[in-house]
Amino acid sequence: MKIDSEKLWYTKNFTSTLLLPLSWLFRLVASCRKFIGKKNSLNAELKDLYIIVVGNLTVGGAGKTPLVSYLALRCKSENLKVGIIMRGYKRYDSNLMEVLVDSAVETVGDEALMLKQQTGCPVAIAANRCEAAKYLNKKYNLDVIISDDGLQHYQLPRNFEIVVIDGERKFGNSRCLPAGPLREPISRLKSADLIVCNGENENHEYQYHSTCDTLISLTDNSVNRSLESFRDSTVHALAGIGYPKRFFTMLEDAGLQLIMHPFPDHHRYNRSDLEFNDDFPILMTEKDAVKCRQFAKENIWYVPLAIMPNTKLDDRLTKLLEEIK
Repeated sequence: MKIDSEKLWYTKNFTSTLLLPLSWLFRLVASCRKFIGKKNSLNAELKDLYIIVVGNLTVGGAGKTPLVSYLALRCKSENLKVGIIMRGYKRYDSNLMEVLVDSAVETVGDEALMLKQQTGCPVAIAANRCEAAKYLNKKYNLDVIISDDGLQHYQLPRNFEIVVIDGERKFGNSRCLPAGPLREPISRLKSADLIVCNGENENHEYQYHSTCDTLISLTDNSVNRSLESFRDSTVHALAGIGYPKRFFTMLEDAGLQLIMHPFPDHHRYNRSDLEFNDDFPILMTEKDAVKCRQFAKENIWYVPLAIMPNTKLDDRLTKLLEEIK
C-alpha cells in the first residue's frame, strides 16, 4: 500500500502518532551520525576553500537548488572561482563524477545536470561530498564550493550554512522521519548561519520568491515566448519536483488555465508522459526539461525560474560575498 506522505507528514494524524517511536529512534541515529561526522570533519586539503552548504531540514522540495544556482552566479559575478557539489539523485552508483553539459541525465541526475547547464560552473557528484570538493579544487583551484544539500553530511567542513524553509508548508507536523518530514529536529536551526524562506512568511526576515517572464522551447533554446502570451490559454502543466503545487500556482497566478500532471520528484519520463489527445501547449519545469529533450516536439516549453531575494536577503548575500573575497 502506497503511503500519502503529504497527508502523513503535514498533519498530526493517527498513523503519524503510531510512528513516533521510530521517529525518536531516527533522531537518536541522526544525533550519533552528527557527532561522528563532526569528529571526522577536519580535512587539510579543503582548509583554503570557503565552503557554503545550502540545505533544508525537510524531505522534499523546499527550493534550495534554485538558490544554489543563484548563489553560484552571484559568486561568478564577483570573479570568484566557484564549484558545486552534490549527491546526484537516483544515480546507478555513488562514485565521484564530474558533470558535463552533455552528460546523460540517467548517469548524473536531473538537478546536477540542470545546475551545470544553468551556471557553467564546475559540478561534481559523489556520495562523499569531501571527495567531490577535493576533486574540483585540485582541478580548478577554486575560491568557493557550494554544496547543494549536504546539511546532514557532517564530514564535510563548512564555513557557512544556509537552511531553506518552504514558506507554505514550513515543517509539516514538526516530527522527524518517518512520522514527519524532518531530517533533524527544528532546534537544528539554531546552529545555522542563515535561515532563508522560500516564499512569504512573517516569521522569517530573509525571503525569496521565484518568478518567470519567458518560456523557452524544448526543441530550440533560441526560441522563446513570454509567459504573458499564454494568459487565458489552456495548457498541460507537468512537474516532477518535490512540491508540484508551487509550480502550478505560479502558472495559475499568471492567468493560465491548467491541466495538471504532477509526477514524483525526479521522475524519469517516457514518451507517453508527454502525449495527449489534443493540441494544447505543454509547459514543464527546467528540471523536467533536462530529462525530456529526447521527446522534444513543437509546442513544448520549459519555465526557467529567476530567484528574487527580498532586500534583507540581498544585503546579507552581498555581505557574505564580501567576507569571502
